Amino acid sequence: MSVTIDKTTSAKKTTTESDSARPRRSFGPLFEKYALVLALVAVVVVFSALRPETYPTANNLQNILGSQAVLLVLALGLIVPLTAGEFDLSTVSTMSLAAMTIAVLNVQQGWSLLPAIAVAVLACLVVGLVNALLVVRLQIDSFIATLGSGTVVLGVVQWISGSTSVTGIDSALVDATIGTRIFGVSLQFYYALALVLIMAVVFQYTPIGRRLLFVGRGAQVARLSGLHVDRIRAGALVTSALVAAVAGIVYAGMLGGADPSSGQSFMLPAFAAAFLGATAIVPGRFNAFGTLVAVYFLVAGVVGLQMLGVASFVQQLFYGGALVVAVALSGAVRRRTASRR
Repeated sequence: MSVTIDKTTSAKKTTTESDSARPRRSFGPLFEKYALVLALVAVVVVFSALRPETYPTANNLQNILGSQAVLLVLALGLIVPLTAGEFDLSTVSTMSLAAMTIAVLNVQQGWSLLPAIAVAVLACLVVGLVNALLVVRLQIDSFIATLGSGTVVLGVVQWISGSTSVTGIDSALVDATIGTRIFGVSLQFYYALALVLIMAVVFQYTPIGRRLLFVGRGAQVARLSGLHVDRIRAGALVTSALVAAVAGIVYAGMLGGADPSSGQSFMLPAFAAAFLGATAIVPGRFNAFGTLVAVYFLVAGVVGLQMLGVASFVQQLFYGGALVVAVALSGAVRRRTASRR
């Protein structure tokens, strides 16, 4: 009888231990993934309550979605080298180079649109290759190398434009970006959304996406594992330049020309969106959908502040503060994610 009791007690203990060993459902990781989405919703709700006659309108929504395509494309380009552990501070200057090359060749030199776009893309690829040479071959830190190359490119933009805006670009490019609307939103938004989907697939489901992540987490370990680390780093910088060229094409169509200096205003929000996006959807990783949410979180906040009539400098304070907070949060999330493995 005592043996039976011992067996029963042992079975109960085993069951209790197995129950306690089962992972309990936690909403922590789920909240972490979608916290930025909830923050975006909260921003929209707050400003809709404060400005009900202007903020929660279809026109405002269409304007917010359509006007941020260039910023979204730029931020998507940034996350490629960032995933590989590199910075590209030349991306905004590269975008300006693409836009100005198209404008100068098309408007001032009389080239047709497609050849002008082709030359602009080639020029941007050259910038990407120079960045790769500086960073990979000459072993210059990517932050310094791309800061220097970006400054040189900006000087080239000022030179070829004569430091003046160039307008009057072919209307076909204008129609292809802002002239045609679907559901009231200009086509440039759908181009950016298509790029989000493409990059999400590449990062999540392809070998190159996994290799970029592996290299970014430890280049030496990746090299010992047989990966061509230098080739991956170089490819990331060239890809960033290519995406910047796409942003420049869209920017030229949006402006109907090009401005030699206005592109620089995209630097801060693009980096803020890239780092803030790394805290959402796939926390701890730079990812396309997180970047999408981050861009519109930032823009929704800025538009709301503008409607409240705040001073223009508040926009810079908002973007600067968002960048600092985003980098801090992104680092904290990556460390926490690494500690769970």
